[in-house]
Amino acid sequence: MRVTCVVDARCWLGEGPVWSAAEGCLTWADVPAYRVHRWYPASGRHDVFTTPEMVISLALCRSGGLIAATTTGIELWNPDSGARRRIATPESALPGNRSNDGKCDRRGRFWLGTMGNNLNPDGTGRELPGKTGQLHRIDGDGTSTRMDGPFGICNTLAWSPDDRTMYFGDSLVGIYAYDFDLARGTISGRRRFAVTDDPALGVPDGSTIDAEGYLWNCRWGGASVLRWAPDGTLDRRIDLPCDQVTSAAFGGPDLSILYVTTARHGLDEAALARQPLAGGLFAIEAGVSGIAEVPFNS
Repeated sequence: MRVTCVVDARCWLGEGPVWSAAEGCLTWADVPAYRVHRWYPASGRHDVFTTPEMVISLALCRSGGLIAATTTGIELWNPDSGARRRIATPESALPGNRSNDGKCDRRGRFWLGTMGNNLNPDGTGRELPGKTGQLHRIDGDGTSTRMDGPFGICNTLAWSPDDRTMYFGDSLVGIYAYDFDLARGTISGRRRFAVTDDPALGVPDGSTIDAEGYLWNCRWGGASVLRWAPDGTLDRRIDLPCDQVTSAAFGGPDLSILYVTTARHGLDEAALARQPLAGGLFAIEAGVSGIAEVPFNS
């Protein structure tokens, strides 16, 4: 399975990739650099936008532009015009928290996981302030509903093709599966999923789902992407040439390319010398197609 670095972006912490079929581009964030990247594989065009707050995760919007989970809340954002509008501040009562992974379900509701803010304003690390992360659902009118918590580091949001299962992860514990009610936008029956005790596989970070219902999970510290079967068994491992593998999204004309973000954050000079492509955007010919992302119902 071929793995190629398609953009040597050198992101300190690449996150939140989202594919736009209409525009033929992939957008992702470099969190502590206060930048968002947008890349068009057909032409090679690569835009970089500077943001006033850290952007951690992104999704498309039905009304155009993007929904962005920033350090302190949720905004509707048009990268080209620069227009921004805050629609929700779900962690207003927890100022020590920040947004983390986020994604839309197939009714266009944005689900957001938060965590204690482990990044200083200059992008350097600090001690995780505790298990304060929450899982929220943001509806199209901006209403925010807490769905579960607390967690340590909220990562991984994906739904099975039949919309009966939602996957969600805490990087300090592992990946969970919930029973999911699509019509009501509710979850129940939380249980462990995709369990591994192999320290060489690192910890779970972002994920995406394919059309066969297999979960592709990026491994922070594990230099790999793991494909998990719906029954929680490990189907395959794809190695990458850098340790910190952060998130993934299917893209390309037939959604058969798995785009994977990575990070340089936390690596010393010796580690960076061993993995010069750390922080790059990688493409994997997955041999299976993904499922088109549903935009936020704004």
